[in-house]
Amino acid sequence: MSGRAQLMWDETVTGYDFGPRHPMDPVRLTLTRGLISAYGVDRQLKVTGAKPAGDSTLRLVHRQDYVDAVKAVSADPASADGSYGLGTEDDPAFAGMHEVSAAIAGLSVGAAEAVWRGEAEHAVNFSGGLHHAMPGAASGFCVYNDAALAIARLLELGAERVAYVDTDVHHGDGVEAAFWEDPRVLTISLHEHPRTLFPHTGWPEETGGPGAEGSSVNLPLPAGTGDAGWLRAFHAVVPELLAEFRPQVLVTQHGADTHFEDPLAHFAISLDAQRAVQLACHGLAHDHADGRWVALGGGGYAVVDVVPRAWTHLAAVAAGQPIPPESMIPEEWKQLVYARTRQPGPMRMTDGRWPVSYRDWQGGYDPADRLDQAVLATRKAAFPQRGLLP
Repeated sequence: MSGRAQLMWDETVTGYDFGPRHPMDPVRLTLTRGLISAYGVDRQLKVTGAKPAGDSTLRLVHRQDYVDAVKAVSADPASADGSYGLGTEDDPAFAGMHEVSAAIAGLSVGAAEAVWRGEAEHAVNFSGGLHHAMPGAASGFCVYNDAALAIARLLELGAERVAYVDTDVHHGDGVEAAFWEDPRVLTISLHEHPRTLFPHTGWPEETGGPGAEGSSVNLPLPAGTGDAGWLRAFHAVVPELLAEFRPQVLVTQHGADTHFEDPLAHFAISLDAQRAVQLACHGLAHDHADGRWVALGGGGYAVVDVVPRAWTHLAAVAAGQPIPPESMIPEEWKQLVYARTRQPGPMRMTDGRWPVSYRDWQGGYDPADRLDQAVLATRKAAFPQRGLLP
């Protein structure tokens, strides 16, 4: 294995644009790529593209009639009528929708191929992580499910155990659905409780379909969860499951919408806690998957202050050169921010909470604490199905 990290990038992805009033503003991708460059992270890893996902690749997860529907509205956006989830408020049709969605999917599939074949130890596609897309429908700002496609390609290449850890504030429902009955894939999703947030799924009792019991693990956390609780929950569930499952590849999704500034959700997570989870995922890949790590982006709608910093940290962690949290933001990037958004942009790569501390689960739990109740519910539902003590 080369040990070299790859950043998957193609300017095409900035065309993933649902329109000026949609919260998923593609400027977040442009600014992230700019900040990665301003810090020189792109000199510490290999920046590479990949061919767009073709129909045969898309069919690893998606139905052909759905792919055909995406192509049709991509050519004629005015024809979208809401069928297949296309032309809705969440997923408005736009010209070129198929091409740019296939490009994003291709980058994630390319990342998976590079890691599996030993061309790279780690690969990052921050434009990916579109985890809500279903086999036959667009959903939640997601057209093609690049995360599921990357996993499906790993299975096609011969992987027998792939673990997927989703740290987005929303439940990773599309990836879970794609592998609901496949024991070769362990999906773990930490997210805001379905009572208070889209897609209103991801209950602890959702643990996998027939023949794959215990292969889906859901950890819904209370609205308002902050740094210490989020890290406590992550470390109370994820490492033990990965140690038991022994994945050959770890695929992780790093939606930045857990942040306290995000306008679409209700967590109170800092950039510093997000960075801590990125570092933890990197370590877990080395501990349990021979270092094979595919890291994806995801949600994130504080497109200037949060997303670029979060995913620049992610790229730097993958490159083996983490950026110190106290680092001042390069002036050239702040100029890019102002030119593109007329906003000043953040000053440092921290929210001032580093280092982030939390209470380890092994020290015991409080049955009256809502977060501990959530962790215990997940452990009781899923752990025994994997032969682990709850």
